[in-house]
Amino acid sequence: MPDLVRDLVIPVHTVSTLAMFGVIWIVQLVHYPLMARVGESGFREYQRQHVRRITWVVGPLMLAEVATALSILIDAPSGWSERAAWTGIGLVTLAWVATALFSVPLHGRLERGFDAATHRRLVATNWIRTCVWTARAVLVATTLHGAI
Repeated sequence: MPDLVRDLVIPVHTVSTLAMFGVIWIVQLVHYPLMARVGESGFREYQRQHVRRITWVVGPLMLAEVATALSILIDAPSGWSERAAWTGIGLVTLAWVATALFSVPLHGRLERGFDAATHRRLVATNWIRTCVWTARAVLVATTLHGAI
């Protein structure tokens, strides 16, 4: 791997992981709960705009995170243990699986209109992703400080 790329892997990985950690907590505690207050008349358009706009925020971050996690797994930088690399890629995989299995289909249902049961399921299942990105943030922070 070229030195420039190697030099960028850890900073990009750290920034993308910590940004997703912040985004997921805002979504979980603020954004998703407030969806129930939008109102029936404007909800479909609100949901459509939410999906379109949030994708521009989380899409690049998630892609950068998975690409750098794979890079770390393949060619771990100094101070990054094999255990931390495997744990990291496992958590990234879990985040992507939870997104594909729960978040995307539930958002798709909500685009047809607000449904309280679907909304509750979205909030409940998003705790998986919230916990995963919290664990990833702890993993990255402790690995950077040589604790793992």
